[in-house]
Amino acid sequence: MKLITYKFILFIRLLLREFKAQKLRMSLTVAAIAWGTISVTLLMAFTVGLQQQMRKASSGLGGRIMILWGGQTSKVFQGLPPGRRIHLHPEDVDLLKKRIPEIEQISEEYLRWGVTLDYNGKQINKLVSGVAPSFKDMRSHYAQMGGRFINKIDYEEKKRVIFLGTRVCEELFGNDDPVGKRILVNSIPFTVIGVMVDKLQNSNYHGPDENYTIIPATTFVAIFGDPWLDNIVFSMKEGVDSDLVEQELFRVMGGKYRFDPTDSPALWTWDLVKNKEIERKIFLGIVIFMWFIGGMTLLIAGVGVANIMYVAVRERTREIGTKIALGAQRKHIIWQFLTEALSIAFVGGLIGISFSILICSLFRALPMEGALELLSEPTVNVPVAFITVGTLAVIGLFSGIFPARKAASVDPVEALRYE
Repeated sequence: MKLITYKFILFIRLLLREFKAQKLRMSLTVAAIAWGTISVTLLMAFTVGLQQQMRKASSGLGGRIMILWGGQTSKVFQGLPPGRRIHLHPEDVDLLKKRIPEIEQISEEYLRWGVTLDYNGKQINKLVSGVAPSFKDMRSHYAQMGGRFINKIDYEEKKRVIFLGTRVCEELFGNDDPVGKRILVNSIPFTVIGVMVDKLQNSNYHGPDENYTIIPATTFVAIFGDPWLDNIVFSMKEGVDSDLVEQELFRVMGGKYRFDPTDSPALWTWDLVKNKEIERKIFLGIVIFMWFIGGMTLLIAGVGVANIMYVAVRERTREIGTKIALGAQRKHIIWQFLTEALSIAFVGGLIGISFSILICSLFRALPMEGALELLSEPTVNVPVAFITVGTLAVIGLFSGIFPARKAASVDPVEALRYE
């Protein structure tokens, strides 16, 4: 044990001696490794953070959902001409739920723009949507603490309750708690039951969720009297192929409204499952590209390590020859230069990762809103750190092995005569 400790201390002293003898060259090499590490780590940290934020933004619209709108036929079918408008009706919700078992939850949706909301004389015009209670989980409409979304009783009893988007709440109430207060919706009194949580949202189909309000669909029909649905939203069970669900959707609706199931303009659909798969592939390409750029940066730093080790071999030729003449074995010479190369890579990598963590922490502390919020969570996670350290170890190994082999093959007689 004492021998091992002595050898370790001796090695550290030799390493420090080399750093002292070649301050500038060693410092530049460590800086190159550190810069390469920072480049790789920050590239991956921002990529990981952006991917996480994009997932949150995607889930802001919903999970495994599909949105359905009525369209217009483009084919002759059973003697009926093309160009017929297909309107969605309330009974279509029960029909689809019954005929397509792959559907997990479903909700109708009515929309009315320009509805006047009034609170103590303060008036704004907003979109009002009428939906079923199942809409909450499908579209991630969760309430802030102290409030709630519409429930089954609200829906069945046509209660005059309203759920507010965050922007609507700010415009009407400012910093006051709106839950339990009365507002007028086109001069009709409604009770505020909840306010939507703040959430990221990178896509929508009738504007940002924060900027509209929700009431029970039954209440909506009782007040506005709309005969048709604006759209239907439904979620699919896990593992279900959304393409097959869409085909079944056209078959069922085509049977009711008498249009060709292959007539795609007859219905319009938005499949979020497909969207998320496309996003996944895009981010996979981005990650591969970022690793390639980072790897090339580290490779350049590795060339610097190799260069300094070759210079060290040339400048220490007499020392190496003396060691061999005194009985040092080839493996001892190789091990010395390898550990020096690995140490340079380790020190540079440690500095680089430390700086990267600091930069990410400072970046997360900055206030960011809007699109910049997608870049607000750079994350140096464990896989990125381990992969970076592993890459540095490999670079250090390959940067030192060839100079080490050259040093070990020095002829002691020629080395002692070397000037």
